[in-house]
Amino acid sequence: MKILIIEDEEIASNQLASYIRQYNADYEIVGTLRSIKDATAWFAIHPKPDLIFSDIELLDGNVFLLYATVRVQSPIIFTTAYDQFLQRAFDTNGIGYILKPLGYQKVAESFGKFLSLKKELSNPPETLNMALIEQLKTALQPNAKSYKQRFAVKMRNGIHILAVEDIAYFESDAGVVFAFGQNQQKYPLNGTLNDIEELLDPNHFFRINRAEMVNITSIDKLETYFNDRLIIKAKDTNKELIVSANRVPAFRKWIE
Repeated sequence: MKILIIEDEEIASNQLASYIRQYNADYEIVGTLRSIKDATAWFAIHPKPDLIFSDIELLDGNVFLLYATVRVQSPIIFTTAYDQFLQRAFDTNGIGYILKPLGYQKVAESFGKFLSLKKELSNPPETLNMALIEQLKTALQPNAKSYKQRFAVKMRNGIHILAVEDIAYFESDAGVVFAFGQNQQKYPLNGTLNDIEELLDPNHFFRINRAEMVNITSIDKLETYFNDRLIIKAKDTNKELIVSANRVPAFRKWIE
C-alpha cells in the first residue's frame, strides 16, 4: 500500500510514519509534505496514493484549500488537534478523523476499519475508486448525534412534558429562555439559548437572531423587512419573528 503523509510538524510526521511501519512494514510512504504549496505540486506529477494521512492546519493555510482546488481521489484519514472540522472532513474524502496527540492504537484502529471495509466492499482493487470511497465515508462516519426529544418543564400546577416537535419557537427574555408551543403556551426552560441550541436538531431549528430560535414547521410565510432582514409569520399566531441581516443568507439556505 502506498501512503502519503501531509503534516507540517516534523515530530508528528516522523511519529506517524513509525506507527504506519509498526502496523505493516511493507507499507510504502511515498511522500511527506509540509504545506499546501508542496502538496499541490506533488499531486500534479505523482499518481494517487492508496491512502492519505492529512493534518488540517498547515504552515500556509487550511488543508481544505488544497482539496477545494486539487481533485484528490484517494481516501483520507485526517489527523488534527481540532474537532471542529469533522463534518468538512467527511464532506471531502475523509474516512477517518484522529484527534492529536497521535498514538499507535488510534492509527491501528483507523487502518483496521479502512482495510476491513475495503475488503468487504470490494474484491478488492489495488486502489479505491470514487464509488467505494463514498461507501467508506458513509460507513465510517461517526454515529449520528442524538438530539433532545422533550423537555420536562416545571410549572405551578406540576411538571409538563413538552415534546420538542410541538415547540414553535424559543425566545430569550431577561435572561430566561421560554419555549412557545403551537398553541402559544409559554414554558420557562433552564439554561441559556446557546445551551438549548446545542441540544436541538439543526435541520429543524434555526437561530434567527441573538434572542430567538424557530422551528421550521411553525413558519407560515416570509416577508422582506428593512435593512435586509426578514419577517417570519408564524403559523396559527400573530407573532412575527425577525431574522437578523447577518443570518439571512444562512437562513435562506436552511429553509431550502
